[in-house]
Amino acid sequence: MMVSACRTASSSTSRPTAPIVQPGAPGESSRVLPPEKAADLPQPGFTAADVRFMQGMIGHHAQAIEMTDLLRTRTNSEEMRKLAMRIEVSQADEIKMMQHWLEARGQEVPGPHAMHMHGAVLMPGMLTAEEMNRLAEAKGTEFDRLFLEGMIKHHGGALTMVQDLFATPGAGQDSEIFAFASDVDADQRMEIDRMDAMLKELQK
Repeated sequence: MMVSACRTASSSTSRPTAPIVQPGAPGESSRVLPPEKAADLPQPGFTAADVRFMQGMIGHHAQAIEMTDLLRTRTNSEEMRKLAMRIEVSQADEIKMMQHWLEARGQEVPGPHAMHMHGAVLMPGMLTAEEMNRLAEAKGTEFDRLFLEGMIKHHGGALTMVQDLFATPGAGQDSEIFAFASDVDADQRMEIDRMDAMLKELQK
């Protein structure tokens, strides 16, 4: 009887007694769940969708760096150079983080240029070979325009990738994935706003 009572007491005290706050995807509010629903929450961990997201984003980021490399000898704008430096530094650091994340979980780490191989499927927002060639051939104001239009499209693709990740059941729950994808969403939106303003100024 006493053993049974102790087990019952232990069982009751181990249950959550406060509401659980489940973080929402970027742009969505958190959900407050009653204590009895806590056991139904998915256990944190990575999924196949998380792996595909990281693998695809490596190639996506690598193309953005290729675009900033072109800018060095093709623009006359100091503001454009500062923008490119910010993009290059942040995305190079994020590529290293994504490679480490995949390595730590025993997953395939694609080379940064894997997306450019013949027949490879481009991730959302990535420029085609023809678009990259046009960018490489342009200079001055024309280059600035093509760069801004292309990078806005490119950043928009990253937002689509984040949205697709969080729309996949069970994906995006790994703490590192959630934080990284949320940061990508916030940073890319800010940079899109900045580039939109720069493009409008250029078109005056």
